[in-house]
Amino acid sequence: MALQAYRHLLRSARLAFEGDTHLLHAAQAQARGAFRENASLAPEDPLAVKAITHAKEVSAILRENIVQGKNVGDNKYKLRIHAETERGDNDSIKMPNGQKVKIEGKKCCS
Repeated sequence: MALQAYRHLLRSARLAFEGDTHLLHAAQAQARGAFRENASLAPEDPLAVKAITHAKEVSAILRENIVQGKNVGDNKYKLRIHAETERGDNDSIKMPNGQKVKIEGKKCCS
């Protein structure tokens, strides 16, 4: 499980930081360091399971929520959005327990 999580994390970093070699190498070094630090843990150790879960969560964030932007001049940026980038709309943002966001002092448009 750890090897699979490690490979998935490296692939996600490669996807998220494509074209930015400095940041890609830093992310890969961070992943290697974290996995080396926990290499002595037994597979059934709760800390190992927690570390693997953390790696999977980081991988998902890198894959779905990180978007690169490149300055193309005049305060404009070109975003590199790939097939796995999470897309949503404002209607999908909700408060806990199904509550909706309320903006005080504004009337609804019809």
